[in-house]
Amino acid sequence: MAGIAGLGADPETARWTMTAAATLVANGQRVAVADVRGHHISCRTSVRLFRGKGDRVGDPVTRQLGERMRVLGIDPGLTRCGLGVVDGVPGRQPLLVAVDVVRTSSDLDVARRLVAIEEAIDSWIARYRPTAVAIERVFAQHNVQTVMGTAQAAGVAMLVAARHGIPVSLHTPSEVKASITGSGRASKEQVGVMVSRILKLEDVPQPADAADALALAICHVWRGSTTARLNAAVEAAANPAGRQRGAFGRSAHPPSRERK
Repeated sequence: MAGIAGLGADPETARWTMTAAATLVANGQRVAVADVRGHHISCRTSVRLFRGKGDRVGDPVTRQLGERMRVLGIDPGLTRCGLGVVDGVPGRQPLLVAVDVVRTSSDLDVARRLVAIEEAIDSWIARYRPTAVAIERVFAQHNVQTVMGTAQAAGVAMLVAARHGIPVSLHTPSEVKASITGSGRASKEQVGVMVSRILKLEDVPQPADAADALALAICHVWRGSTTARLNAAVEAAANPAGRQRGAFGRSAHPPSRERK
């Protein structure tokens, strides 16, 4: 545990794992981490802290901008759930904070796997304190069992964010791909390469779930604030219109008066 603490990950982060074997990459050095014994829930996490070109997480210019967002992107899944946190403002290059993939064993029943995912996301929110959560919108697939597990994991992520009072946004895969690569039909490999370029990483985040989580967070930084403002404007415009329609309806049909 001393090796973990030395790299910035406190023992609390690992409390939700029973067996967590990982390799941390920090400051260009690889450090092997032994198994950690914790709670009764069993899951495996693969942690990689990617070293970028310079210390951009502590960028003072970004910290001083009033519209800075810290977004937790979540690529939901039962077997692998990608988590990625970035800092950024619209119109500027986002900065990597952390990335991880939570793994749960298929030998466990679904309920226990969802508990493991819930505790992992809760730990990340408590540690990194995001201002928004971006989750991939789940679509129906031919494999019903897969889409059911993905939807369940997405529901858990939404529940945890709502419990912390953090706004949640759902982004479609094509929306994320178009935001990151310029094409809504880009492959996962292309998304990973563009994520590494945008965040100026030396390596492409692996597995693909990690890159997808970061892509979701980047997409929300670039598009989420604009979408939120548009929705707020539409809602604000709809409220007076509704009141006007109600007033018009009342004037068109005045209440009948009883004759004396």
